[in-house]
Amino acid sequence: MIEKNYQPADIEGRMSRLWEDSGAFKAGRPERREAKPFTIVIPPPNVTGSLHMGHALNNTLQDILCRFERMRGRDVLWQPGTDHAGIATQMVVERQLMERQEPGRRDMGRAKFLERVWQWKAESGGIIVNQLKRLGASCDWSRERFTMDEGLSRAVVKVFVELHRQGLIYKDKRLVNWDPKLLTAISDLEVQQTEVKGSLWYLRYPLEGENFSPDDPSTFIVVATTRPETMLGDSAVAVHPDDERYTKLVGTHVILPLVGRRIPIVADEYSDPEKGSGAVKITPAHDFNDFEVGKRHGLPQISVLDQEGRLALSENEDYLRGLPEGAVHLADELNGIDRFAARKLIVTRLEDFGFLERIEPNTHMVPHGDRSGVVIEPYLTDQWYVDAKTMAQPAIAAVRSGATTFVPKNWEKTYFEWMENIQPWCISRQLWWGHQIPAWYGPDGKVFVAETEDEAVGNALGYYAEQEVITPEQGREMALDPAKREGFITRDEDVLDTWFSSALWPFSTLGWPDDDTDVKRYYPTDVLVTGFDIIFFWVARMMMMGLHFMKDIPFSTVYIHRLVRDEKGAKMSKTKGNVIDPLGVIDEYGADALRFALARSAAQGHDIKLAPHYVETNRNFATKLWNACRFAEMNGCALTPGFDPTQAKETLNRWIAHETARTTREVTEAIESHRFNDAANAAYRFVWNVYCDWYLELAKPGLLGEDGAAKSETRAMVAWARDEILKLLHPFMPFITEELWAVTASRDGLLVLAPWSRKTGPSEEQLVAASITSANDLLVPPVLLAADAADFSDPAAEAEIGWVVDLVTAIRSVRAEMNIPPATLTPLVLASASAETRGRAQRWNDIVKRMARLADISFADAAPEGAVQLLVRGEVAALPLKGVIDLSAERARLDKELAKADADIKRVDAKLGNEKFVANAPEEIVEEEKEKREAAVARKAKILEALERLKNAA
Repeated sequence: MIEKNYQPADIEGRMSRLWEDSGAFKAGRPERREAKPFTIVIPPPNVTGSLHMGHALNNTLQDILCRFERMRGRDVLWQPGTDHAGIATQMVVERQLMERQEPGRRDMGRAKFLERVWQWKAESGGIIVNQLKRLGASCDWSRERFTMDEGLSRAVVKVFVELHRQGLIYKDKRLVNWDPKLLTAISDLEVQQTEVKGSLWYLRYPLEGENFSPDDPSTFIVVATTRPETMLGDSAVAVHPDDERYTKLVGTHVILPLVGRRIPIVADEYSDPEKGSGAVKITPAHDFNDFEVGKRHGLPQISVLDQEGRLALSENEDYLRGLPEGAVHLADELNGIDRFAARKLIVTRLEDFGFLERIEPNTHMVPHGDRSGVVIEPYLTDQWYVDAKTMAQPAIAAVRSGATTFVPKNWEKTYFEWMENIQPWCISRQLWWGHQIPAWYGPDGKVFVAETEDEAVGNALGYYAEQEVITPEQGREMALDPAKREGFITRDEDVLDTWFSSALWPFSTLGWPDDDTDVKRYYPTDVLVTGFDIIFFWVARMMMMGLHFMKDIPFSTVYIHRLVRDEKGAKMSKTKGNVIDPLGVIDEYGADALRFALARSAAQGHDIKLAPHYVETNRNFATKLWNACRFAEMNGCALTPGFDPTQAKETLNRWIAHETARTTREVTEAIESHRFNDAANAAYRFVWNVYCDWYLELAKPGLLGEDGAAKSETRAMVAWARDEILKLLHPFMPFITEELWAVTASRDGLLVLAPWSRKTGPSEEQLVAASITSANDLLVPPVLLAADAADFSDPAAEAEIGWVVDLVTAIRSVRAEMNIPPATLTPLVLASASAETRGRAQRWNDIVKRMARLADISFADAAPEGAVQLLVRGEVAALPLKGVIDLSAERARLDKELAKADADIKRVDAKLGNEKFVANAPEEIVEEEKEKREAAVARKAKILEALERLKNAA
């Protein structure tokens, strides 16, 4: 018995427990061991995370695919897990220690601190997993993994060691994004570019050999900088090779202001003659572009900052080398001063000596740490790197060959642009929480990379014995007694970038390297669903690692979704206060409504605009479905044993079978091609418009009439179409459909495991069950089992009922356009109607009159004078409106509406035609104006159509 009111909160928890208790989501179920696998790995959310709207979209799309393929009989593995989130987790625990006034990380030491992190993880980590369950994610939760569990940790160590042995991991001194607050290198993804109102300082660099005078431009060259404090580390000035202003100066030198260092003027295309003075200072140790210029010209790398962003000059050999006498006092004066305080002192000193030409306001982007909030510094430091260029080549080839495809395909261009210009991948982080790098250093700095400390010790002892640093006897003693090798080798304190472990996710989660049973069955995976912002950080690196270690692609399809924005198209942010909390939405409207809203909006290549009222609309859809099922139940609609929809006799019933089959094909093909919005909207239109608004309405007379074969058939067909609807909607709205599946009939199994309606003919087993020996023995129309009716088609039934639907719809549209009150009944004249149309009009006379608010239906050779003419499936239907409405008044009203639509279009065109507006207005405002124009244009088209009808009626 279906409850009177639809209450998602009463359903969702119960359905979740039902699925979990039944093991419905488990891969490798006994009955599917011979089935073809379908595998998706979840993009592992941070263990510190909580569900946001991006997670909701990403996991809804994955779940649609998994539930769809599970119903199609595949052995589905949706592999879940979480990421250890190095920086985020360490910060959470450090903050907790501070709030509890307990000793800090460095006070308690590494071992004790890591104990506390694991304790936090056990108590509070992974909240997001339960939130994903609330969303309805049908992962095989029995297989949940964590990037720092024992198995994945072994995989990480093995990969690091093997890549190092192959020369693909190495240590190098390069620039990294450095966080002066967290004291670690961070990835580009953890850097936020923030617009800052700053200054551009134009500095005079004296030419060597000239008697510098601030008033004589021939004695200096002007460079501009946004970071004057880094000028202390300049090692050149660059000009463009084609810039005639500086041709004669290339190869000469300038004297670095305040410092006195002699640095060259070099020609390099990095310098832009159109920007500033056309000359740029080159500071290889403090700018990524300058670093590359420095490599091209063999310039020294002079770092002038320490890890905390303070000037480090006094004992800095690179800075002090080659300075003239008397220049050291500046180093002592500025040493240890914070970079921004030093900036002010340096600018003041430059101005005092005449080296400052001018200062201009300058709004520019400045990198900030997304977690620390401080300005990030390009910092020269020793780090571990992966030779990404070498590893990228097979990954590039795999996409070029089509072995892996991106959806939408345009993202392949983004992938190629990054992969073909890829830089070494910095994989070390100066943290404690993470996979500690398996490298040990000997007393002379010699590095020993090994999977275990014992292996590293053995390698070190052999090496130093060979070098005669230790005697064979000492080596034997240290090998046997760990106490005697204390301090002989020390482990690298750094940990690996979290993207390193997640790069192994498609195969490490399947048990590699310990057990390859699941690897053989479920690798490579089928689809990866992810956001565009981590194509570089995750997708590309999984491609590299999968091809290198598995010798096969990690996934055949990469579906890239866009952002979920607010209803105006603005990016959600706490600062703007426009963040929509998915858990709050689920509490108010239910998970099904949120999922369906996201799916209906998930058009390929487009951001999603989401508003709470749109989720409410989809909650209303769920209520409509609920009430339709209640209507069916109250009218005794039940699926009779052996019912075959393709053998229905009633035209109306054959029509709904036809429409159900067509929608099934449409939804199936859309999901297969990852057009989630098309699939969801096709299901929405069918359920709301076709099944509820038309079929049930047209079926009411039969359901309320006398008992008989027609009534019995209609009851069975109503129930059959309802069941097909529940199947079609299940991937999108799993909770409500599972509940209705359970309460609408006595069934053997769960909907989540029920068979999807097939697009092809019956299976061999079904043919046997139907006592048919081959497909050639099928009758016409095909004798298909109910679950296989997706191929059914009845053009004749569609033509008849489709005519009724189109006629009533067209009349309702005109009545709405002309403001005809519902109580006013109008006549309808069918002009020059064919015998077929006359027959339909007679058969459906009462229903058409009732639904279209008609006084009568008549026939004539031509449309009467003063009638609005409608073309319905090639034939004329006329509504005589003289005397029903004031045609001239209606025309005046429509003219007024037309003028308003034109004014709206003109106003928006003026805005969009203003280059300044388009350039300066926020993206969401521009998009909003474009949408207003589209709405006005559509409104104008309807008004013109109505005016044309009135013109013909005159």
